[in-house]
Amino acid sequence: MLEILKGAGVFVYPLMLCSIVGCFIIFERMFALRRSAIIPTHLVEGVVEGSPTDGGGRSSLGRVIAYWKRHSQDDGAVKAYARLEVNRMERGLVFLEVIIGAAPLLGLLGTVTGLVQVFGNVSLETGMPDPSAFTQGIALALTTTVIGLAVAIPCLVANSYLQRRVETYAVEFESLLEQIGLKNV
Repeated sequence: MLEILKGAGVFVYPLMLCSIVGCFIIFERMFALRRSAIIPTHLVEGVVEGSPTDGGGRSSLGRVIAYWKRHSQDDGAVKAYARLEVNRMERGLVFLEVIIGAAPLLGLLGTVTGLVQVFGNVSLETGMPDPSAFTQGIALALTTTVIGLAVAIPCLVANSYLQRRVETYAVEFESLLEQIGLKNV
C-alpha cells in the first residue's frame, strides 16, 4: 500500500487532503442528518394530533415549530424559515461536490504528468524510453488515476445519498407545515 502512495508522487498530497475532507464531511453530515436531530417522532405526533410542541427547539422541526408559534399569522415567513432549516441541512455538501470534481481531475493531471515523463525520456539514438523513467512515469499515471477515482466514487455515492435525505426531509417539512396550517385555520 505504501508503494502505491509513493508511486503517486506529489499528487498524493492533494488527493489525501480530498480524502480526509471528504470523509469528515460525510461522517459529520450523516450524524447531523439523523432523523432524531431533524424530525423527531414525538414532534411529528404532536403536529398530527393538532398540538405541536417545539421540544425545546433542539431539532430542525422544533425550531420551525417555535418560529411558527411566534409568527403564526405570517405563513410566508414560516415557510421561508423552514427553507432556511433545509438550507442548514445542505451545509457542507457543496464541498463534497467540489471533491467529487477535483479528485478525478487531480488523478488525470497525474496521468498526463506521468505520460509526459515517459515520452519526455525517449532516447534519440534507440527511440526507446529509459526503463526507470518509463516505470516511474507509468506508475505515476496509473496510481494517480486509481487514487483520484477511489476518492471521488465514495464521495459521489455519499453525496447522492445525503442529497436525497435532505430532499426527503424538505418534503416532510412541507407536509407538516401544511398540517399545522390546516389545524389552525
